[in-house]
Amino acid sequence: MTDFLSSALGEFHQNSLLELSAVVLAIAYLLLAVRQHIACWYAAFISTAIFLYVFWQVNLYMESGLQVYYLGMAVYGWWAWQRGRSEGKSGLTISTWSLRQHLIVIGIVVAATFVSGSLLSGTEQRLGYLDSFTTWGAVVATFMVTRKVLENWLYWIVIDSASLYLYFDRELYFTMILFLVYLVIIFFGFRSWLREYRLEAQDDPTHANLAIKR
Repeated sequence: MTDFLSSALGEFHQNSLLELSAVVLAIAYLLLAVRQHIACWYAAFISTAIFLYVFWQVNLYMESGLQVYYLGMAVYGWWAWQRGRSEGKSGLTISTWSLRQHLIVIGIVVAATFVSGSLLSGTEQRLGYLDSFTTWGAVVATFMVTRKVLENWLYWIVIDSASLYLYFDRELYFTMILFLVYLVIIFFGFRSWLREYRLEAQDDPTHANLAIKR
């Protein structure tokens, strides 16, 4: 316990102010996303830019590449949600994916994890397969958020749980705490989106049927 506290304090005096800022903005992003507030994408963009720098400093190459993707998705997410408003709607509606779609994307994530993990095995990076899995899983889950796919929250439970060990290994304790907070918020996020999805289905029964067929 003493070693943990000493390491955490040492990190704070190095670059943890940046990391802590990214954590606060990342929590703001998720809370706003739960409420389906478009401002979540502004918080996402800034926090991602900071995490890009932090992860590169500790040789998390797949995670660094993921942050570049997140930057693009923050812009795309804002555009997609804003476009839903401009088309005379209150915003993009929540949808679901079919079992077939889930099986396809999970298969792609597993294959991509094996390929990139094998490539990273020849570098100085530890836990290359775990880093690859969380990265490719996050690629899919982030796209699901931009399209308001309900099951994104379930994907994040798996991804964020796996990420905890990755950040602990790199002594990124503030980021590890962030992901613990994420796991709590995810529960409420899924419940909130599920409630709204069911209400939308009651108002328009074809909404649920179309979502299942996609």
